[in-house]
Amino acid sequence: MWMRARNDTRVAAGPALSRLAGAGLIATLAAVVATTLAAALAQAVGVDFEIPDGGETIPLSGFAVMTGFFSIVGVVIAVALRRWSTHPAQRFVWTTVSLTALSLVAPLLSGADVATITALLVLHLIPAAVMIPTLARSLRVVRHRM
Repeated sequence: MWMRARNDTRVAAGPALSRLAGAGLIATLAAVVATTLAAALAQAVGVDFEIPDGGETIPLSGFAVMTGFFSIVGVVIAVALRRWSTHPAQRFVWTTVSLTALSLVAPLLSGADVATITALLVLHLIPAAVMIPTLARSLRVVRHRM
């Protein structure tokens, strides 16, 4: 196992990576639960989540699956930046905030009613609010321990 020296680009792979991945998986579960509960609450107050193109309604399981998938993508991005970046936490925050902002375009262009668009925007921000700070903090802690 290689340890990072001041001018060495190799990174220790063992416990530090495990801590980052573990924090990411716990944050993913928290993001899935929080987003799914928020979607259920939105449905309970009358948001129908119907998308005009095709007239389909987004099921609660859809929120859980998509949140889980994209949260895991965030963990993979964090692991990659930890491996190949000299400033992984800063680059992770910049990258994921940019991707979150891009994800807000789809609800705005969906043609859904105002309640659905508003709920979808909030449901995009909930997992970002869970994942980004958690993984950025883990990247800072991991980097400092090396």
